[in-house]
Amino acid sequence: MYRARDQVENEAWLAELQQAADRLELETGARSRAADLFLTTISDVDDPEDRSKRAVAAASLYAGSLIEGDQRSQQAVADAIGVARLTIQQRWKTILEEAGLQPPSW
Repeated sequence: MYRARDQVENEAWLAELQQAADRLELETGARSRAADLFLTTISDVDDPEDRSKRAVAAASLYAGSLIEGDQRSQQAVADAIGVARLTIQQRWKTILEEAGLQPPSW
């Protein structure tokens, strides 16, 4: 769960996440789930250069689309938000686990 303050402090990142979701043409459920995952995870990130926030946004977007059945490839999400595919690959399962969800075993 996240605090309302997290949403206010990360407004620009949420806007960037939504822009990437627009490029991917994601459904509303996937967008909402990605924002929730991002906000739930981001309170633990302390990166003055915001590189980690971009990585969390990308992994949250991928995981949110996966959960909601509106899946896009890791590469498509990486291209839409501007990270390497490996960044998503390394983080998305951890984001699911931190949110109390069981990642798939495949």
